[in-house]
Amino acid sequence: MRGLLAQEPPSIPCLSPTRLAKARNIFHWKIQTSLRFSSRNGGCLIRSRSMCLNVRSALDSATIDQIGLPESDIRDPSVSPSYRSWQLPKPNQTVLDAQARVCTGPTQTKPLGEEQALKVLDTILRSAKGELKDEEEVSKAQLGAFFTGMTIRANTFPEATQWSDGERRAMNKFWPLLVRVLPPDVLFVADPEGSIMGIGGSIGPHYVGDGPPEMRLVGALREVLAGGHLGYEEVQGVLRDALPLKLEDKKSEGVTETLLSAFLIGQRMNRETDRELKAYCLAFDDELGPQPVADVRSLTHYGEPYDGNTRYFRNTLFVAAVRSCYSESCLLHGVEWMPPKGADIVNEHFSVVGKLSSLFRGAVGWEASSCAHYLCSPFVLCSVLSKYTPWGGVTEEQMLKFMGANTQLSPLQATKLLEDEGVGFAYLSQREAHPSLHSIIGLREHIKKRPPLATSEKVQQRVRAQGREAMVAGFYHEGYEEPLLMLMRRRGVHSGLVVKGEEGALSMTTKSRSVNASKGLPVNYCSGFRSLSATSAFELDGVSRKNFKFVIDAKDYGFEPTDTPRTDRSIFFNLLGVDSEYDIFGTSVGARNQQFYPSSFSSPFFPTILVEINDILGLNVSKNIELGLSALRGEKGPAYDRIVLNAGIVDHLLGCDGAEDIFSALDRAREAIDSGRALNRLLNYIKISHKVK
Repeated sequence: MRGLLAQEPPSIPCLSPTRLAKARNIFHWKIQTSLRFSSRNGGCLIRSRSMCLNVRSALDSATIDQIGLPESDIRDPSVSPSYRSWQLPKPNQTVLDAQARVCTGPTQTKPLGEEQALKVLDTILRSAKGELKDEEEVSKAQLGAFFTGMTIRANTFPEATQWSDGERRAMNKFWPLLVRVLPPDVLFVADPEGSIMGIGGSIGPHYVGDGPPEMRLVGALREVLAGGHLGYEEVQGVLRDALPLKLEDKKSEGVTETLLSAFLIGQRMNRETDRELKAYCLAFDDELGPQPVADVRSLTHYGEPYDGNTRYFRNTLFVAAVRSCYSESCLLHGVEWMPPKGADIVNEHFSVVGKLSSLFRGAVGWEASSCAHYLCSPFVLCSVLSKYTPWGGVTEEQMLKFMGANTQLSPLQATKLLEDEGVGFAYLSQREAHPSLHSIIGLREHIKKRPPLATSEKVQQRVRAQGREAMVAGFYHEGYEEPLLMLMRRRGVHSGLVVKGEEGALSMTTKSRSVNASKGLPVNYCSGFRSLSATSAFELDGVSRKNFKFVIDAKDYGFEPTDTPRTDRSIFFNLLGVDSEYDIFGTSVGARNQQFYPSSFSSPFFPTILVEINDILGLNVSKNIELGLSALRGEKGPAYDRIVLNAGIVDHLLGCDGAEDIFSALDRAREAIDSGRALNRLLNYIKISHKVK
């Protein structure tokens, strides 16, 4: 048997990855601009209402005809890239930046300097006094998260990550003013026992909340804010009392957003225990009643990080289409958009925005007013884009919606797609399957850091199977692989697998590991278990289950090292007609400006320029789809290899029938693609998802 499970974990060779040649797309700034995808994909043109932006879609006209949907039903993200609901209020950026530093673990926290602390507390004071409106206002959830971070650091963190001297001086200056204007629930979170702030210390010890749900939450919070942990039933009771979060005129019913955000981020800062994670994982299993049971012989639950991919090709949707061809049914779950991914994408693209800034300033004419040039500066562009552009990671729901699939399926409807002989996989949105958890997406954006739910939501079991069940989940931070596997065992599945793929997703890569790779577990690290019988995992003992850990080196299985297809900066570079950041800064801005028509870009047209950038940034979804569909059409390359690798390796590690030999498993995946069956499965899903009852 040529199988990983019979081998020792292979070592990681230090090979230089092969750099792929990148095709250039020409981007002309005129009254009308056009973006061109590969001519192989042929097909439809979709015109933007704003700047007449034409996009050659990854879905060609023949494919659209095969699906049987009108073009009007297929969403083009280059026309409307916003997957973040416009109804969600934006957090205050000044406080959010501070939360990123102080609302994390005991070793990762970075104390604020005095200047930043003064700015943050001044912002909170002015917001509490009503001097800031709309997006500048500091939300209740932000207040809860920020002061929770400060309280836990003061109470339990090691000296290096406790308050800095600058923070203490800033707090001494502002707290006498803040205590007069902040509501009681915030004062409680900031000083629950009256031992931190001094002034106003009598409020926290006597605070009990308003009504039974808040009283239970306040009692739990006292333990959390002191660095303690809770029992399984206590956590579940708090969650079921507090969710779904209902807002009326920006006011929450049941519990305040301040207390709920404090609870969620506080538990993560204290690093959840196994029993706390189990409570999060299982709290809403019965929200819609008993889970339906699919009549399939094998079902794999895929737990991708809900916040999506911002840089690299996300392949799980296409892997599911491949595995369904040989009766390995797959259930994907997630959301359309989820924070915090994308919060720092503006910074990631700053060099490109700088280039665009130069182009815009050339477009308005160097003789234009200083105001016009200020509007086109990189800092202003980044500031405006961070407020008005829907940054976020690519998710399966975005891709399916773009291709015209129904993304509002119930668990019962998903079961029917799993059982359909022409489909064999399904996607469930958290919006339909767990509405209580979905109700706090907006609050999670204001918390900034990932709460315990970011771990537990990847291990969901919204449909059961009559046959064997397995779970696969992605992770990034070392230390979460064992908690994820613990939750999988608690689910009673026969096999479980966690993968450290690129961006913490499930995508294993064929790229060789760089000698400058970061410390910790490498990309392609896999850990898991598989049962040696058909017995449920609930009934297994340690002898009946095989545990394993491997680092997958794709080169050992015949794959040539290749760079991972990107869906972010490469798009900017192609649009600008360059290959890299070096080319951006190494070429003459003046030469590029000859492509502009200054008469069409003056300072009054600045909002139009932003709309155009907004359109460009939506291309990461369609680029991901283009890569996946090209691979399913049989086009060999990095995307094709990654789909084959991730299908075959998962089949083998989970112990699927016919995958005992890893090379046979990989060949089976290739045949599913080369025969056209995998593409047909995906197209069938898009069409049939609208017909299931």
